[in-house]
Amino acid sequence: MRPELILIIAIYLAFAVVEAVRLGLFHKPEERPGDWQVELASTISLLLITQPGIILLVNFLGQAYFPTAGGLLHELHPVWQLAALLIIDDMSQYWWHRLSHQIPWLYKLHRPHHNAEYMSVRLVYRNNVFYYWMMPGIWGSAVLIYLGLGWVYAVYIVVKLTVTTGAHCAVPWDEKLYQIPALKHVMWLLERVISTPSTHSMHHGKHLADGITHYKGNYGNLLFLWDLLFGSARITRSRPKHFGVEGLADTTAAEQLFWPLVRSSASINEQVKRTASPTKR
Repeated sequence: MRPELILIIAIYLAFAVVEAVRLGLFHKPEERPGDWQVELASTISLLLITQPGIILLVNFLGQAYFPTAGGLLHELHPVWQLAALLIIDDMSQYWWHRLSHQIPWLYKLHRPHHNAEYMSVRLVYRNNVFYYWMMPGIWGSAVLIYLGLGWVYAVYIVVKLTVTTGAHCAVPWDEKLYQIPALKHVMWLLERVISTPSTHSMHHGKHLADGITHYKGNYGNLLFLWDLLFGSARITRSRPKHFGVEGLADTTAAEQLFWPLVRSSASINEQVKRTASPTKR
């Protein structure tokens, strides 16, 4: 097994253990039937099928049609390689995520991520299986890997998973750090650069009326900086008391995973009612 994969698994498990010890990882009080099936299926689908499949497909097409481009950027300075990954992967994911909350049919693919009524490391890869196949950042990263950014990507993806897993973790690790006077300026900067439990939990809030929930913003995955640059940031250092989706019909695990191939009757009725109006999310 590749070293970065071992490290990624270790980081994820570390957050999972902390969550399990502090708040419980399985059988959450807010959990509903089908939640763990959606999380398990979507995670396995992404990690074992979608992402490897896209990387292999891009490599195959590259060797078939652009053989001289393989490794073309290998000698590029690591700083520029990292910049390319941040823009092509992380910034594009910011816009993909933002569009997912603005385009109704795309939100149907992303809704499983918000359908859970709790925060947890379990949510990191919780999405419709087609959501990731269509994500520009994964395809862009695969192209960059073919062009020779392999080892820099390995470092980058470890850092990115650490941040995104920490931002979804039910344990608010940033709360204690805010209370340490010596870290006042460090935390001010940190929460404006990367996603934290506070800023990202606001995005998962259920009730807009609570004054904290900000599901039309705080879209950043690794970098929260994109939200600041593109006007979608809100920082309160607070967490909503309730998570999930508000004002939408219930859905099934199968629909969450395989829409539009699978549609529940409730979803069909909801679509008819909302044909003339945009989604609330």
